[in-house]
Amino acid sequence: MLQQLMENRQELNKALERLTSSVAKLEQVAGARMSEAQSMETLEIDVQRLAEDRAELAARLDHAEAKADRLESVNKDVSRRLVTTMETIRSVLETRRVK
Repeated sequence: MLQQLMENRQELNKALERLTSSVAKLEQVAGARMSEAQSMETLEIDVQRLAEDRAELAARLDHAEAKADRLESVNKDVSRRLVTTMETIRSVLETRRVK
């Protein structure tokens, strides 16, 4: 009877060690999962922030392109006017030379 109690106690101790080991592994896995979840949340926040930055940059680019188009149009108009003015001045100078 004493022998059986000792064997049962040893088996119980082994089972307790296995349980303790399993609980430790479970805690480790749970900790890793929580860390992954926090990392994932951080990544999602970063992606959202990048999307917002991209949208802002796209709006700025659209604005800059529109401004560049307006400047190009004004530049062409000024260039056309300068050519017309230069032709008018040449014409006036030639008219005065002839006289």
